[in-house]
Amino acid sequence: MAAATLTISSRNYSSWSLRAWLLCKMADLDFKVKALSIDDPTNRAELLLLSPSVLVPRLEHDGAKIWDTLSIGEYLAEVKPKAGLLPSDRILRAHCRSICGEMHSGFYNLRSALPMNLKAHYTDFKTWAGAKPDIARVFAIWQDCLDAYGGPYLFGKDLTMADAMYAPVCTRFNTYGVMMDDVSAAYSEAIMEWPAMIEWTDAAKLEPEELEEVDAEF
Repeated sequence: MAAATLTISSRNYSSWSLRAWLLCKMADLDFKVKALSIDDPTNRAELLLLSPSVLVPRLEHDGAKIWDTLSIGEYLAEVKPKAGLLPSDRILRAHCRSICGEMHSGFYNLRSALPMNLKAHYTDFKTWAGAKPDIARVFAIWQDCLDAYGGPYLFGKDLTMADAMYAPVCTRFNTYGVMMDDVSAAYSEAIMEWPAMIEWTDAAKLEPEELEEVDAEF
């Protein structure tokens, strides 16, 4: 029996569920997945960014219940310190936490304009002006980290919490054909080739459920 349960939303649409799942995989946590239906009104509201509180994903482990993705990452870094979710160096760790926090609390225009949809692919998609500063900021973060720490991941040769936090952005850029500079494109490709990402993406494409409000609008 698995030692933990991770409750997630749609694999196709839920970027926060993807982040939490990646963090659990990185931590080598023994966990089972409980998936909620998008027909659930509360879950649907969260997916459509209509809910002020996000209670999914939720990790239950050893008596703890954690329902915020960044908190799940910090919890796993605490209980699985050898997994390397956060860099061992104090300065790098602070930098990692900063860019994770920026993703956690920001980029609303990007989320609204380019919702995660792994089954879809659009050509000549027009990104509205409000999202462009968010996209530029993502590229700046990636380039800064890759220049400073040498890649192929944001904090060097090993995956960290930061890569899990920005992985859904890579899927968004692929779905909507966002033009990337060479450095950003190479990083995005490395993330999409991460075996855990391939596993999640393959499962998402088999999901029978559809969120019509997203599929019809974009």
